[in-house]
Amino acid sequence: MQNSNNSHTKRGLGWYIDKILNLFLMLFGAALIWIFLQVTCIATFKIPSDSMEPSLLAGDNILVNKGVMGGRLFNVWDALEGKDVRISRLPGLGKIKRNDVIVFNFPYSKQRWDSVAFDVMKYYVKRCVALPGDTFKIKDARYKVRGKDTSLGNVEMQETLMGLVKRGKAEEQGIVMRGYPYNSAFTWDIVNFGPLYIPAKGDNLKMDSMHVILYKNIIEWEQKKKLFVRGDTVLLNDSVIQTYSFIENYYFVAGDKVMNSQDSRYWGLLPESFIVGKAVRIWKSVDNSTDRIRWNRIFKKIE
Repeated sequence: MQNSNNSHTKRGLGWYIDKILNLFLMLFGAALIWIFLQVTCIATFKIPSDSMEPSLLAGDNILVNKGVMGGRLFNVWDALEGKDVRISRLPGLGKIKRNDVIVFNFPYSKQRWDSVAFDVMKYYVKRCVALPGDTFKIKDARYKVRGKDTSLGNVEMQETLMGLVKRGKAEEQGIVMRGYPYNSAFTWDIVNFGPLYIPAKGDNLKMDSMHVILYKNIIEWEQKKKLFVRGDTVLLNDSVIQTYSFIENYYFVAGDKVMNSQDSRYWGLLPESFIVGKAVRIWKSVDNSTDRIRWNRIFKKIE
């Protein structure tokens, strides 16, 4: 009788251990699936500021489709330590289009806008207004791509900015007018900007003093060398160059709110490898001032 009780006790302990192991394996498997989905398919981000109003509000939590361009693979630990990392992509299912809202790593670290750097912890959300191969300009605050009639960005806010400028109220409102490339050779500002050619991978561009000013940051980032002009000669470190072939695709992005949005008008071109994916839906929205859920924004499509 004693042996029978001991046998039941042993079987009971084994049953509990088996259940615990099964639960652990299920949780571990679920975690692996979630990590796989985060890397390859979809991610979530919280909107911290108002730069994309009215499309996105501070407190919106958005779903980002990584499959459009393909999930990125890189050494996370090196990136966290601020080291240069090689970013590769899984096969994508499509392409980014003009007016798509995208999430990306901010291409300048520590607010230094004179050299491109990958900041793995800093994400921005903006609208893509120009693609690789486009020639982009801003005329009277309105965004335009040569040869295209599509309205780009938040036209209403662009007209609001132009109205403030005409009334002499822009600087009074604290709007920073001067924009990229911050060089006396260019009189560009956020109301009249460009034309600026957006390089595509493989493009060969003549290297003259003006192109050095416009593309210096991204060329130095691609080559990890210094680009400069000496007299009439353009040098990449100690090598004379007359043309340059771009390694990466680039994009021009802008915030919907227009005024003082930290976007390409101020810091220049966005490398394709820095793009996380396309923002597709709001899955949760919380009013930061009241902590109340904004139910009317749940699962709203981002357009």
